[in-house]
Amino acid sequence: MTDERFLVCDERDWEGLTPEQRDWMLFKTLRSVDGRLKSLERWNKAFSFMGGVIGGALAAMGIKFWG
Repeated sequence: MTDERFLVCDERDWEGLTPEQRDWMLFKTLRSVDGRLKSLERWNKAFSFMGGVIGGALAAMGIKFWG
């Protein structure tokens, strides 16, 4: 009931699970979400840094794009 990236479970599947299976599915989902958020945070930091470098360089050179 899972693929490589997301948990796929509908109400019929959920109702047929034992409490232990539900707990395990929730645990795996939270771990997966945590891993994806960490990856996004790394990319966000990298792109923010590069944007700051590029923007700072353009500002220092006095290049004006708008107005």
